[in-house]
Amino acid sequence: MNLPSRARNGLNGVARELLRQPTVEKPRRQWVDDVVAWCHQHDIDLATRINSKALRFDAALLAQINDVLESARIAPLGRSLSGLTSSAQAKEGAEEDKATRESPRARRVLVSFPPQPTTGLANEPRALRDVDVQAIKLSAFSALIQVENLDSFYEFSPELPALSGYANPLVVYRGDSHYGGGFALLADAWHKTRRPHIYAGDFDVKGVTLALDSNTTHLLLPTIEWLTQHATPLHVPAEQFPFQRRLRKHLAALPSAHPLREYLTLLLEKQRGLKQQWFGGKVVCVALS
Repeated sequence: MNLPSRARNGLNGVARELLRQPTVEKPRRQWVDDVVAWCHQHDIDLATRINSKALRFDAALLAQINDVLESARIAPLGRSLSGLTSSAQAKEGAEEDKATRESPRARRVLVSFPPQPTTGLANEPRALRDVDVQAIKLSAFSALIQVENLDSFYEFSPELPALSGYANPLVVYRGDSHYGGGFALLADAWHKTRRPHIYAGDFDVKGVTLALDSNTTHLLLPTIEWLTQHATPLHVPAEQFPFQRRLRKHLAALPSAHPLREYLTLLLEKQRGLKQQWFGGKVVCVALS
């Protein structure tokens, strides 16, 4: 039986209290009962320390617990496994705490680079890589391009006239349940660079809201003339209606001549939108604020 994480957390708290007093008594709650069961399994005699209502802890008991942990190659008390990757937990001992470990993709993002020929693989227009956010040198890139949809990300190329002013843009998938956490870290770090952050996604309420949430500076969209002809009520899902209030406030705060006003008016007043996969014609960068 491994020492449950709640029992370890409780024991860590007891260890801190024992720095100020010789004994600590805890009522028989779930984590204490977990400690009792673990001690019995490992032949630690609780003797007079235990009764039906409480367990009394002292330095000698914690030393016995730590001796058992050490012999089993398990991290000692006071060493938290929470937030560590499985590999980092392995360095602390043989125990793995999946409930509190860092997800393997917590800092990973999907990035699209210029083609990089590899022996044994057919050449593709873009090279896609799963990378650690911390391994990306942000100063090497002039702009961040955030692509909302995975299928569009696979096909996306920054070789567009609207992006010609950006040398070596960093093209990244926005993420989902697998990569969303890593992209959030990247977006926060990029925001501090004060360089352009371009959102390439759906022309709908959710898409523009996601762009605002990511601190993007521009939307990559078809021209307003093209969108006016092709946007449709079929791409204005009812589940996105609650997000409209925020965009209406954003629209009201824009200067009268701001180019985004026409786009938000089409979206909010005429209730018309379009998925990224249906975009056509010339695309342009539209400032968000």
